[in-house]
Amino acid sequence: MKVGEAYFHHMMKNAVEIDHLRVVRGGRVVLPDLSVRVPAGQVVGLLGPSGSGKSTLIRAVVGVQVIQAGDVRVLGEPAGSVSLRHRVGYVTQSPSVYEDLTVRANVRYFAAILGASPSSAEEAIDAVDLGSHADTLVGRLSGGQRSRVSLAAALVGDPELLVLDEPTVGLDPVLRRDLWNLFNRLAAQGRSLLVSSHVMDEAARCDRLLLLREGQVLADATLPELLDRTGALDAEGAFLNLIDRAEEAAR
Repeated sequence: MKVGEAYFHHMMKNAVEIDHLRVVRGGRVVLPDLSVRVPAGQVVGLLGPSGSGKSTLIRAVVGVQVIQAGDVRVLGEPAGSVSLRHRVGYVTQSPSVYEDLTVRANVRYFAAILGASPSSAEEAIDAVDLGSHADTLVGRLSGGQRSRVSLAAALVGDPELLVLDEPTVGLDPVLRRDLWNLFNRLAAQGRSLLVSSHVMDEAARCDRLLLLREGQVLADATLPELLDRTGALDAEGAFLNLIDRAEEAAR
């Protein structure tokens, strides 16, 4: 990121701005009327149980979800704009890399698609700590390493915003910790990250939390604010407390 870009990025308060988003999938209203902001330069955790609408929200942010109504703006542009191709990195739940290619060949392929230099591929591989495995076939890597290859492929265009859909699912605690350290490091460099998870203990690694349930935002706060508001000891307790309150209010 060049100095001018970094300055502009710093001036931009929100990486994502969503107003009155409505999404219907397969005849079911997944997001009835969602409005939310993702601040720039932070790791924002999108937390909630399976089926809460996290993946749909992420798909809307990266511009691959058909929406019925509402406005989704990413880095100041309409979601899915061609101009965002370089600026937004997207990591899907299942690794989107080729098993029969090496780590380096995979990341160089994604660099070529984005018109990025081969040296940016090497930088991305180093950023995810896979330098020693650069010539290994992806099919021979562990699950955690594969997740990092997908992340390298997303980093290769030097994106300002990284959108990660359940990046730590199925990983052991040590690998999860390593990935979160990497996410926090990327945010410290001035990138914005939107990371979805259904693992509540990952909330402690986020600068800010969006708690989603049945397509609605139950909370948009920092973890300390949430704990203070609910009197709970951890994110899971806070979430359950907010669900109980929402159900009581609905009665």
